[in-house]
Amino acid sequence: MSSYTIKDLEQISGIKAHTIRIWEQRYGFLQPQRTETNIRSYSADELKVILNVSLLNKYGYKISHIDKMSSADMEEKIMGLNQMDAEKERVVNALIKDMVSLNTHSFERQLDAYIATKGIEKTITDIIFSFLERVGVLWITNHINPAQEHLCSNIIRQKIILGIEKLPKIYTANMHIVLFMPEGEYHEVGLLFVHFLLKQKGISVDYLGANVPTVDIKYLTEQKRVDYLYSHITAPIKGFKMNKFLEQMAQVDPKIPIVITGQMAQEYKGTTASQIQLKRTLGATMEFLASL
Repeated sequence: MSSYTIKDLEQISGIKAHTIRIWEQRYGFLQPQRTETNIRSYSADELKVILNVSLLNKYGYKISHIDKMSSADMEEKIMGLNQMDAEKERVVNALIKDMVSLNTHSFERQLDAYIATKGIEKTITDIIFSFLERVGVLWITNHINPAQEHLCSNIIRQKIILGIEKLPKIYTANMHIVLFMPEGEYHEVGLLFVHFLLKQKGISVDYLGANVPTVDIKYLTEQKRVDYLYSHITAPIKGFKMNKFLEQMAQVDPKIPIVITGQMAQEYKGTTASQIQLKRTLGATMEFLASL
């Protein structure tokens, strides 16, 4: 059975750990187990409860009122939230709850329903990125079971690939970009989204995917014109050294700009070669893509 720390609940729900502790003292909807050293441990059911409580509280319900609701009452009130932002958060929370329950059928239905009404691009920007942002750190730190990660990320991956395939193959921009992930990196969702946006803009892409040796990148740049090298790095295998990777990439071809996004780009504090650009936020990434 999955268990979560109070920091996990804070990361996923957005509710500060201090507030969660106060709610535990005053109300009855959370009753965590405690270890011999008095550290709180929360079940998957309690994670679902805190997601429901946090959403209802954010959109106007008092905690004292929520505390008196049954699980069915909470779900009914959540489904009745009509604000646009509330709808997005409701869907993201539903995906998280489906993930911890390993309910892949419901997880996929939630995505399909949003895609049907909003389209794949809005689904990615409104729902998938928010979902990944809230649970991604837990995947990186192994606070979520790998089975949960693989099942959900593969469903998301399939939806983005379907969106890419449905786009017309019309390349109107005089630009060629190579997309890849370094050796030891297999988290493809962020890079696939970039592929979708570039193809939508009519930009020619070579999509190399995961676990690509630097020597292969160098060979490709020697054989054809490349305007940008683009890599998205989330959580590579243990032993990956960001500074070493950046040094290797700087030696591929000093004339080719290199753009790197993802969690590793956000966290990196060292120096980079002049042709390397680290985009540390989603906003910076989207701004760069819009400028092409």
